Amino acid sequence: MARAKRLSSSEPGPAAPETGGMLTIDLAAIVANWQALARQLITVECAAVVKANAYGLGLKPVAAALAKGGCKTFFVADLAEARTVRSQARQATIYVLHGFTANWGEAIISLNVRPVINSATELAEWDAFASARSWLGGAALHVDTGMNRLGITVEEAVALAPRVQTKNHGISLLLSHLACADTVDHPLNEIQVQLFRELRMLYPGIPASLANSSGIFLGNAAHFDLARPGAALYGVNPTLGRPNPMKAVVELAGPILQIRMVPRDQAIGYGATWTAKRNTRIAVIALGYADGLLRASSASDDRAGGAAIVAGKRCSIVGRISMDLVCIDITDLPEGAVRRGDFATIIGGELTVDEVAATAGTIGYEILTRLGPRCHLTYRGG
Repeated sequence: MARAKRLSSSEPGPAAPETGGMLTIDLAAIVANWQALARQLITVECAAVVKANAYGLGLKPVAAALAKGGCKTFFVADLAEARTVRSQARQATIYVLHGFTANWGEAIISLNVRPVINSATELAEWDAFASARSWLGGAALHVDTGMNRLGITVEEAVALAPRVQTKNHGISLLLSHLACADTVDHPLNEIQVQLFRELRMLYPGIPASLANSSGIFLGNAAHFDLARPGAALYGVNPTLGRPNPMKAVVELAGPILQIRMVPRDQAIGYGATWTAKRNTRIAVIALGYADGLLRASSASDDRAGGAAIVAGKRCSIVGRISMDLVCIDITDLPEGAVRRGDFATIIGGELTVDEVAATAGTIGYEILTRLGPRCHLTYRGG
């Protein structure tokens, strides 16, 4: 695996000689993914969702790369993330998805960021604060059109609509969130798009945002004025069941600590859940669930597990994945093709983050946000 320039995300990860796993993040690919989505939107602004530490990949370097690449609007989860993005994108518009609380007020002003208002109670608190401070920075109004999570009700949004006829109404963005955008033909998509379109008509002159990563691929009707891709920026496929249009961003690899023979009918790993059907040569890799390799990718006699790329070939995980180690069946590789100290790739190349997630019964989002807290972290293309 190619070595690359080392950058810190928040706290530096361990140096390469001191750790097992190597996590490489391609900042150029993230920027290329954002630019590809922006081109598809044509006249609609493309923001970037960088919450959860940029989906686990490092908020500071990711925000800096996206800002340099042309992104002007960012969405974060909380105020701490907003502070980090502001340090890298001085002129950007930043929305805080978790909204407003009184103890955030002064920092919202000092950072010049915008809360996403998620309830009528929160709106009243925000209005009182903004009025007391004569703050005109604006806020997004989140309307629940079918997610049934955060957001004011449709009825509340209708009742609030006359507000936009007043001076200094304070609404800078009308926002909702698609629940099933990754399933193109799900009937809720059309219901939400149409409902949001009708609401938007009640808020003339206010920019509107509905589309997430997958929503961009639902077509122009879902685009409105501002799209908010997140997972697609980081290489997750936004088009379920179709080829991934995004560039891969992440590579996770670990060194081989030992190569050993396991005789036929002998078990491997905790619980003795996987039994060798032949004399089996295994490589023991210095990666485990403490590095984000989910235990659900383990293999047993009744279930195939995940895979790794060793010496350019796809090889199966065998036995249970443990905290620090995973065993790989390398029996079919030529003798001498693999040595102690060589690296095995767990994510990268033909092993996409979506495949790794599917093997573990989860989604790429969860894989990304769990990756490599103790790995040697490198960035390239920044």
